[in-house]
Amino acid sequence: MADPLRVIGADGEQIGVLSLREALSYANEAGLDLIEISPKATPPVCKIADYGKFKFQEQKKAAEAKKKQVTVTVKEISLRPRIEDHDFNIKMRKAREFIADSNKVKVSLRFRGREVTHQNIGIDLLNRVEETLSDVAKVDFKSGLEGRFMTMILSPGAAKKPKVKEPAPAPKAAAAPAETPAEEAATTEESTGE
Repeated sequence: MADPLRVIGADGEQIGVLSLREALSYANEAGLDLIEISPKATPPVCKIADYGKFKFQEQKKAAEAKKKQVTVTVKEISLRPRIEDHDFNIKMRKAREFIADSNKVKVSLRFRGREVTHQNIGIDLLNRVEETLSDVAKVDFKSGLEGRFMTMILSPGAAKKPKVKEPAPAPKAAAAPAETPAEEAATTEESTGE
């Protein structure tokens, strides 16, 4: 251990900066251990505590953090360029289920034989998938032709649609200034012909 050390007492109060010998004697008087908490700080921070209890608390914190951790898995859906509408709808329904469970979805489009010469069919199909799932998923990755495959990875969260600017409200026409009573009388006399 380094010398000097910033020491924290068993009840969490700051004891101060002490030499290693003073910190060890302070811990022995309390019947506890001197535990180095932050070795990279200047000066290093140590705490006086029961080492077994300290390790138990650290394990408990790690288990709690692990419990709250969300694991994302990637589910795969395979398509073919000449897929029928009914089969396509079933695959999209399954993709929606995966996305609802907070999973990513990898859409693989496999070409066989001479189908590979018609890449535009594959691109159109992947665009159709993207459009169908745009309300629940966003595209993370979309590849061109790699060998005999085209792939796209979707993750939960609706794709952001560009905001359409609403036209600004037209400024209201300025109201005509109100006439004074003298002007009203003059206008009335003119209209009656007096």
